[in-house]
Amino acid sequence: MSTDITDQPESTDEHAHHGYSPNKDAYLKRLRRVEGQVRGISRMVDEDQYCIDILTQVAAATKALHAVSLGLLEDHMGHCVADAARESRETGNDEAVQAKVAEATAAIARLMR
Repeated sequence: MSTDITDQPESTDEHAHHGYSPNKDAYLKRLRRVEGQVRGISRMVDEDQYCIDILTQVAAATKALHAVSLGLLEDHMGHCVADAARESRETGNDEAVQAKVAEATAAIARLMR
């Protein structure tokens, strides 16, 4: 789900345009699909279906959420971190890029738990 960051409009408000914005519809579609999977898993438990079948569906939903997470992380790196790097080059102050890299690192650590 990578995008060309040069095609993204500049923003004066840091939250007015997120890195995932160009892919928002695709993310929402994937998340609705995951939501349906989770409802299906709940239904399987309610219907006392076989444990392994339920676990298989949990694994599929987990994999789908991981795919969304990785896409969001890629978009964050390509937009937010890249913008901070450009700002750092222009101002000579690398605090913004260090903060964005720290955010990404913390997000990766949470995903790995």
